[in-house]
Amino acid sequence: MTGRQGPALSRRSLIGAGLGAATLAAAGSGQALAAGSPGARPASAPARAHAFLAAAMDAYPDHGSLRLTQSYTDQAGLFSTAFTYDNALAVLAHLATRTSDGLARATALGDALLYAQLHDPAHDDGRLRQAYNVGPYTFYDGSPQPDGFVRPDGTVNVGTQFGFTGTAVGDMAWAGIALGALARRTGARRFLTGAVRIGEWIERNGRTDEPLGGYKFGVDGANQKLPFTSTEHNTDLICLFGRLARLTGDRVWRERRARAEAFVRRMWEPDGGFFYTGTNDGVTVNKSPVPEDTQTWTHLAFSSRTRRYARSLDWAAAELAVVDHAQRPNSTVPAGQSYEGVTFSSASLVANEDAPIAAGQPKPDRNGVWFEGTAHLALALRDRGARGDETRAGHLLVSLERAQELLGGGQTVGGRALPERAGVVSASSPLDTGFGFGYYPYRHTGATAWYVMAEARYNPLRA
Repeated sequence: MTGRQGPALSRRSLIGAGLGAATLAAAGSGQALAAGSPGARPASAPARAHAFLAAAMDAYPDHGSLRLTQSYTDQAGLFSTAFTYDNALAVLAHLATRTSDGLARATALGDALLYAQLHDPAHDDGRLRQAYNVGPYTFYDGSPQPDGFVRPDGTVNVGTQFGFTGTAVGDMAWAGIALGALARRTGARRFLTGAVRIGEWIERNGRTDEPLGGYKFGVDGANQKLPFTSTEHNTDLICLFGRLARLTGDRVWRERRARAEAFVRRMWEPDGGFFYTGTNDGVTVNKSPVPEDTQTWTHLAFSSRTRRYARSLDWAAAELAVVDHAQRPNSTVPAGQSYEGVTFSSASLVANEDAPIAAGQPKPDRNGVWFEGTAHLALALRDRGARGDETRAGHLLVSLERAQELLGGGQTVGGRALPERAGVVSASSPLDTGFGFGYYPYRHTGATAWYVMAEARYNPLRA
């Protein structure tokens, strides 16, 4: 898109920065199901999604029981990278099952996040990094990476090879939301303590007195504060700070929640019925591109407290709607298949289809379906419950389940085969987000976790 303002304001913009050929955002996996056994009943779509999450979590059994979930399948080129955001979603998806196994897995991942918070190689201030390595690999330059999540000296294995060393407020907020959910479910004090440390780090490092207010983006790998303020991040904080207010009884979190919420409300465009992405300088609203998640997450965070912004879901469902099929330019969907859903942003719809998203990557398909966003739109529609919402959500869930069934076959995690038809790919075809990075058709922990929550009607952003 020509003429759009400044850098990306999405949490995910850090993910794609400077990775060259390795910027493939992708996939996940699961643990073996009986579905492949002779005479066994086929596993349901939700069961296969859970199997994928389990396999991605158990991919490196020789590197200790303290572990995180690999975010993408090996084919994505990110090796054993485990994004903090994806792991927070995995915690919440496991909790959505309301089973003993789900609770055990959520607890194990929560403890791993706490361990990362307490054993960072350079900081002891409550932060989490953007991503960690959870298993061994040899990097593109030939340098070996022999360790798992925990290094021999006891520190955590930060994702330095790809530059995933910064700390974004959105990532931190989601980790705090997940730890808060564990605290509420288990009653374990350690999870609340970790969530409070995250909230305090955000208050110290993100709070801004600029005219538009709110909380800023976070810090880069050199610990330099980033100047942007994101609608998405502040939406996450509405939930995190609201949850901390309820769990601790401390009124200071209510004031902080109100501050984040005020910023989000300032991003509302009443004429169009949608939320802008944020601000680059704290003064001027960045009006392009307009992303999908600021429309769906705002509804999930505000939920029943206000119906004023419910039109944002209709905007996303109409203005970002796509249908991907083999006849589309640059589509990688097999012949005879089609997928409906939403794309990442308004910029995705006008992406340059004649050039790759990044060096060494394929050309984008303007109609590529972003399955993670499609899942949280389905959940938001089910949560809203207006006339026709359940039907619309049902169509999106069918598309997600068809993608799990038919896309991403033969992919691996940690070199291990995945259960058949388990895990949702991040995109139906290469997709340009408009924020400097892309999504590709690899099985993905984040997309799968959002599908699980949508199918279970589990709203992770309700404080």
